Amino acid sequence: MRHRINKKRLNRDMDHRKALLRNLSTELIKHENIETTLVKAKYFRPYVEKLITKAKEAAESKDKIRIFNILKDLRTHITSESELKKLCHDIGHRFIGVNGGYTKITKTRYRDGDKALMARIELSKKAKKEEVKKSNSKNKKDTKKEVMTDENN
Repeated sequence: MRHRINKKRLNRDMDHRKALLRNLSTELIKHENIETTLVKAKYFRPYVEKLITKAKEAAESKDKIRIFNILKDLRTHITSESELKKLCHDIGHRFIGVNGGYTKITKTRYRDGDKALMARIELSKKAKKEEVKKSNSKNKKDTKKEVMTDENN
């Protein structure tokens, strides 16, 4: 009997649910938004928000041992090393000073075939475009300087 058990099972066994959460979290960190069913998005949201909170703690901390332990814990939840770096260095710093509400769920459409309600789950704060523009403009200035020095020589 399942008395007083609150979580959904999603018609999967425990190992399949864990793998589903790991894969969804890795894809969300990689693309910063994914489309899945509404039930999976609602099930997945607390999991990923806890991961972002841990990454934020690592970004705020000065203690190397604490950072090491947080990264060690996050490695069990994120399948790719590049996404782990992105989570800690980019997303963790982005949400410093924000207490929760890191993700946003938006209903999008009904899926063809089974008419399941689809939803887009995305990070609530996007990467700043100014940083990308500044880095591009610096690169352009550097290449112009290099061309001018090559012409002078």
